[in-house]
Amino acid sequence: MLNHEPNNGTPLTDTTKSEDVEHGPCDHRLKVKDYRKLAICSILCGLSCLGIVSLIYSIKTRECNKRSLGATSTKAKEYSQKALKWGIGAIVAWWLLIFLTPPLVGLLSYLLTLYD
Repeated sequence: MLNHEPNNGTPLTDTTKSEDVEHGPCDHRLKVKDYRKLAICSILCGLSCLGIVSLIYSIKTRECNKRSLGATSTKAKEYSQKALKWGIGAIVAWWLLIFLTPPLVGLLSYLLTLYD
C-alpha cells in the first residue's frame, strides 16, 4: 500500500520569487517593461533601421530599471513607450511596404501605358 501522508520536508528551491544572480531578487511589479523581444522581432520582421532604434530605447529602459533600484523611473517609462512605438512602427511599415509595393507598381505601369 502507498503512504498518502503529507511530506513535511522543506523543498530544495523556493519557486515563488525569481532571483537574479547578479542583482538579487527582482520584483516585476516595479520595473518598467523594456520590450526587448519586440525590438528584436522588429529588426527581423520589420524595417531593420527602425527596429534598431527600438532596440536602443529598449536597452535604455533596461539601464534605467537597473539604476532606479526598485522604484519606477519617468525616463524608463518614456523609453519604454518609445521602444514600443518604434517596434510596432517598424513591423507595420515593413508589412505596408510589402503589401503596397505590387499595387503601386501596377498603377505606375498602367499610368505609363496611358501616357504613351
